[in-house]
Amino acid sequence: MAQSYFPTRPASSLKEPAFTGMGGEKQLRVEDVQEAYIESKDRLIGAIDSTKDVLSDIRIFSKDEWVVRYPQYRDQTPEDQDNSARRKVGRRSLTFADDPNFETAVVVEGTKPGVARSVKLATIQDEEAAEGTCDNSNRLLPTSDFNVLRLDLKLGSHHPSSSAASLVSQLEKSSIANLLDERINTSINHIDKLRLRVEDTSSKVLVTGDLNAGKSTFVNALLRREVMPVDQQPCTTAFCEVHDAAENNGVEEVHILKDDVAYDLTDDSTFTRASIAGLEQIVADNEEHQPKIKLYLADTRAPSESLLNNGVVDISLIDAPGLNRDSLHTTAVFARQEEIDVVVFVVSAENHFTLSAKEFLETASNEKAYLFIVVNKYDQIKNKEKCRRLVLEQIKDLSPRTYEDAGDLVHFVDSASALQPFIANPAFDDLEQSLRSFVLVKRSKSKLHPASTYLSNLLSDIELLAGANAIVADAELQRARDDLSQSRPVLEKMKEGRDALEEALEAVEETGAGKAISRTRTVLNRALERVGQGNLGVDKPLIPMPSYPGLLGIWGYVHDVRQALLASLDAAVRLAEDEARLLTSNGVGEIKALGDQHLPEGVERSRRVFMPEAMFSVTRKAGKGMKNRRSLSHGNIGGAIVAGGLHGLGIGLAQRSDLLETTFLDLFDVNHQFFLYFGDDKETSKGEDSTPSALSLLSVGLGALTMVGSQAIGVRGVIEGIVRIADLFENESTRKWAATVFGAATIGMTAYLVMELPNSIPRTVGRRVKASVERGDGGETEVHFVDAHAGRISREARKVLRLASWDLRERFRSAMEERAKEVKGCEEMEKRSLRAKEKFEGIPRRTGEIRELAQLESIGA
Repeated sequence: MAQSYFPTRPASSLKEPAFTGMGGEKQLRVEDVQEAYIESKDRLIGAIDSTKDVLSDIRIFSKDEWVVRYPQYRDQTPEDQDNSARRKVGRRSLTFADDPNFETAVVVEGTKPGVARSVKLATIQDEEAAEGTCDNSNRLLPTSDFNVLRLDLKLGSHHPSSSAASLVSQLEKSSIANLLDERINTSINHIDKLRLRVEDTSSKVLVTGDLNAGKSTFVNALLRREVMPVDQQPCTTAFCEVHDAAENNGVEEVHILKDDVAYDLTDDSTFTRASIAGLEQIVADNEEHQPKIKLYLADTRAPSESLLNNGVVDISLIDAPGLNRDSLHTTAVFARQEEIDVVVFVVSAENHFTLSAKEFLETASNEKAYLFIVVNKYDQIKNKEKCRRLVLEQIKDLSPRTYEDAGDLVHFVDSASALQPFIANPAFDDLEQSLRSFVLVKRSKSKLHPASTYLSNLLSDIELLAGANAIVADAELQRARDDLSQSRPVLEKMKEGRDALEEALEAVEETGAGKAISRTRTVLNRALERVGQGNLGVDKPLIPMPSYPGLLGIWGYVHDVRQALLASLDAAVRLAEDEARLLTSNGVGEIKALGDQHLPEGVERSRRVFMPEAMFSVTRKAGKGMKNRRSLSHGNIGGAIVAGGLHGLGIGLAQRSDLLETTFLDLFDVNHQFFLYFGDDKETSKGEDSTPSALSLLSVGLGALTMVGSQAIGVRGVIEGIVRIADLFENESTRKWAATVFGAATIGMTAYLVMELPNSIPRTVGRRVKASVERGDGGETEVHFVDAHAGRISREARKVLRLASWDLRERFRSAMEERAKEVKGCEEMEKRSLRAKEKFEGIPRRTGEIRELAQLESIGA
């Protein structure tokens, strides 16, 4: 049953001066209407302010903490509905324009006009509860689910609507957020205009429609005088705003407003005055300019009959250009309707609603649920019932609320006949009284209800937006907590194992370097001992010990022996290096094992391949050659020695010319034999062969020659000995003794040369080689051969192990920083998601309070 805005009394009674203040009952009714209007207006202003606060909070929250997502709802397809009989209209598929992969089933509740809407995840219980409760009939909101906050992308007339959705789905998250932010900002601006319109005591009535629908004729009929220019061709190109002349001190005139200047009735510089008679010429002269005109007219009719001179509120009639004249004029009408309280839409009974008319009515329905529709030129229609039926069917789709009250809001008239004098026109009289009642008596409906309708639609959109974002915030909250449950224990484990890893790496470095230096010393000391005994330093040298060639090749033999012994020491150095390579390889393996133990899963392990043969490589550095050559010339083997030679030269002992030089002492080491038998250092004789030999006999014989009277020959004794020897040889017995001694010496020397020399040469050369290798230059840089190589090899091993340790430390540090960032990011996401969830879940409570505060359902009742 259609809802009526009017009192249940005969239409004739409406012609009485109900607002003149005459009669106690009628005066009381005016006061009651005004009091109810003021009360509804105050509540609505509070609701407007609260709604603006909610939108502002959403904008700030979206910019500072959480990017508000724009949801898209899709009804079930027929195939989905066939799969489950329990699924009703309330069950939707929720996704987001910037993330089409996110899709979940939700239940949208409260789809009736003016009812709060909510969104929640769909469950089986939700589906069962939705049966019989999800009523989609008489819906105020369109099927797109959003009305005010809907993102409308126009791609042109040749693109279907699905192309816009496809384009939106390809936009980035930030782009969607910017579009939504602009839409929210537009809504805030419109709310500000609504507030000004609600606070304004006057009412603006916009008369619009298609071209040649008879708008100007209708306005003239309302004014009961021909003021607006009328022609069979489109002639109204300006916005003519008609006011009561009482506002202009009773003077009838035309004010032509100036561009970009705020109109002020008391300031002549803001407008140009003209006479009423020149209005038609003014409009004709400014057809392309589209001026804004204020027209002040005096209506001499009684307040009970006049719309302008009603005695209650200030009313202005706005005659707008035709909608389908051109896009510029149509856009201007669309923009102007934001400041309009009542829309009177004039449609031709001959053409019905055009595309421009339908688009305008759909846009106006977002705010104004009730439109006053005038079907003009109705008397010219032959089949009036068919016309009425077709027009009402179109109105039913365009404005359902208007269709419900079509008896009061839809009028079929002929405006031209109303201007003819002395001719009764009941249809237009009923239209005029209905419009007066709608604008004046039911001001809450005509002036406040559009604002309440807009707020109702906007609050419903906010609730849908908040519900969808609460769902995605909860999903991200759960995802953040799941990620934290995985990444936080890994980070804690890495923190706990950091010190253990550091200690283990240091232990590997120290152990590897310590084993390398210890093993090198063992190998080289053993080699030196063997060389000192005349044997090769290693078991399998590259150069074998040469064979004795005889006395004729004795000097070459000594040289070859010296070279073989030195080469064996070089081989011992290489053997120590090989063992250091093995120890280093084991250390690198231990470091890799530590990496597998301490690095978390998903962290890339080191791809470096350890090449032991690359250790102890020689790299010649500029600027160090001279120093090394100087050290070489002094026989210094200290410093960084590689492969048995000096760093930067790569020369081994077997290639050093100073060590290969042979002397007579390589054949017979007098000093060694003397200190061996007569020296005080008995330790030097340890390990020496103590069996008598020809060499020892010869040494004893020579020693006996230096002894006279059991006294050692000194400097003075030598001189005296020479004198005594001369005296002795004069003695017969002495000559006999000397012959014996000389024979013994000759025998000893012969035995030495034949029997002992091939065996004594390696030992003699070995002792001298050992002494030469161990001897430094006596300077500050003097370093023992074994210590030098042990330090060099240990440093090389430590360098390799330290490099592997550094690589593992860096990977561990980077992995721990990444895990720390992940944990921090998840924690921040958890906090943001939690705040967003609480924020969006609290919005429906605020919107509910706004609805309760303003009582939007009862405004205008």
